[in-house]
Amino acid sequence: MAVYTHGHHGAVLRSHRSRTAENSAAYLLGRLRPGLDLLDVGCGPGTITADLAARVAPGRVVAIDAVADILTSARQVADERGLSNVEFVVGDVEALDFPDHAFDVVHAHQVLQHVADPVAALREMRRVCRPGGVVAARDVDYAAMTWYPENPVLDEWLALYRRTARHNGGEPDAGRRLLSWARRAGFSTIDCSATTWCFATPEEREFWSGMWAERILAPGIGDAAVAAGFATQEDRERISAAWREWGASEDGWFAITHGEILCAP
Repeated sequence: MAVYTHGHHGAVLRSHRSRTAENSAAYLLGRLRPGLDLLDVGCGPGTITADLAARVAPGRVVAIDAVADILTSARQVADERGLSNVEFVVGDVEALDFPDHAFDVVHAHQVLQHVADPVAALREMRRVCRPGGVVAARDVDYAAMTWYPENPVLDEWLALYRRTARHNGGEPDAGRRLLSWARRAGFSTIDCSATTWCFATPEEREFWSGMWAERILAPGIGDAAVAAGFATQEDRERISAAWREWGASEDGWFAITHGEILCAP
């Protein structure tokens, strides 16, 4: 596993907790039905996991994450929703601790961009998926992000994020590479798609800009960029201010493209 560039600061978790099966895994939902066994890789705070678990109940759901502490939050989400079919365990997608053909569905959202060897990760996901099942992955493509009004400091932010993520062993433009990675992992039947998140209402701009204004100053991407010699504290403060400026603009619009794959094992 490469270094997780985002970290687990409160601003990061606010973003992750806003994710649902509907806004982050819609491409997979048509493949789900009650009774399927599902593995959720890199579950984070568990909001997507809980949505998926409700759809496949009484099927068994196992959710893994590399960080033990975040699983406490994920368990709380499942408990609050009264879900009894979910188990949360620490795990590594590049070395899954499950037998071959253990699950009908193997799902990963925003995971492959952070692993050192995404092809090896997909091979592991393929190994634990049953014949007739599906391996699903969705990842952002940072280079495809676009926004208005233009702001050169946000251009700096994007370049800084991509440079730092790659320094940490990840691939920030993962979305465009999913098909290639899946082919190299041995999948022959691969359905590809792309969807977006868009932040354009006053509430959405406040959420997205405020989150990134905090994140660049918090432990995680900001600290990693400074430690690598890619940015200074002054750079972080300029970027934070630029995010606030964008968020205050009535014309503010931000779109994020994600690649998606559905693979037959």
